[in-house]
Amino acid sequence: MTRHRFFLSLLLSLISLPLAAQRATDIGVVDVRTAVSTVPVRVSASPEELDKLANFAFEAHGRYQRVTSDPVYNIRFTAVAGNRVQVDVTRGSTPTLSRTVTGSSLRHALLKAADVAVESTGGGKGFFASQLAFIAERTGRTEVYTGDLFFGGVRQLTSDGASAMSPRWSPDGSKILYTSFHRSNAADIFMIDLGTMQRNSFVSFKGTNQGARFSADGSKVAMVLSGEGNPEVYVANANGRGVTRRTKTSGVESSPVFSPDGRQLLFTSDAAGGPQLYVMPVTGGRMSRLPTNISRYCAEPDWSTGDPTKIAFTMRIGRGFQIGLFDLKTRAVAKQVSRAPEDAVEPVWLADGRHLLYTARAANSRSIWLLDTETGRSTRLSASSLGSVSQASVVLP
Repeated sequence: MTRHRFFLSLLLSLISLPLAAQRATDIGVVDVRTAVSTVPVRVSASPEELDKLANFAFEAHGRYQRVTSDPVYNIRFTAVAGNRVQVDVTRGSTPTLSRTVTGSSLRHALLKAADVAVESTGGGKGFFASQLAFIAERTGRTEVYTGDLFFGGVRQLTSDGASAMSPRWSPDGSKILYTSFHRSNAADIFMIDLGTMQRNSFVSFKGTNQGARFSADGSKVAMVLSGEGNPEVYVANANGRGVTRRTKTSGVESSPVFSPDGRQLLFTSDAAGGPQLYVMPVTGGRMSRLPTNISRYCAEPDWSTGDPTKIAFTMRIGRGFQIGLFDLKTRAVAKQVSRAPEDAVEPVWLADGRHLLYTARAANSRSIWLLDTETGRSTRLSASSLGSVSQASVVLP
């Protein structure tokens, strides 16, 4: 089998893995480490639906411990006229914050207000108001959906009736790139403008076109194309023009991502044997392997914009897969940060550089989980009613 055929078969196997609807299960929590100190807080909100959401969000965060007495902070959310929520924070008897936040809906305003509360209590950058794009098989086919971080306001964007995969937001949240087979038997890249809901072909060259991803400033897109032979990394302008090849190896390249400053490309390559992580200048040149030194299979990298020293990736451990973390500052051996009972794959960072999302992959189902990389705590976010959900992309406009 040629490497190109291997790449295509791998791509097809990814999208054809069983994604049967899950049996009804409660949203779960997995605790694997508790060494990191937490901050006791009492969280309340009105009306009741906001109270449930606010308490779930702070419980999932990992830095906070919800208590009913003797909190360090009292955090109170109150719905006011329109899509606005007032957040009040006190430490002991001393008020430390009172602010009114406006959102596109009452739910969105609550999540934005919760981010304000996190930041005002030393919890780093808030991420609760993030928006998701993801793949679900609610209709029996993999289609692109959007929703908030806690899977509220879910909207189906595509109805192709063909395999869709790898949705990626533009940094401003106005567009989504994704790969689909709906116009041919080959994988092509499409762009959806969320303002007009128009979809246009982004690139459609001979061979396989997939894995498109914007740079942090939105000016460039990295992708993998196989039209010239092996799957290689290419870079284009944000309008799909000026496509330029960046790698030239005898191996298979995949999952390209820009460094936060846009100067480097990070991607997976099996040029030296098994899949490993490599970096190279965005303008081209020598590619260098990251010394993760933890697994013979390292793939699906994501470079944190919240903390540019951190790279998350999928690694094989034993017979399964878990999430690894490589520190560019220390360049020490990478560490395992997930301990999921099933495969943990497809990591994507949230805005604070501490938390990420991953796909939990079981034999017949997939779901999206939130992972606190400091405590190891994982919380399921996607509900069973959506069926199998995977391949999350995150934006915080």
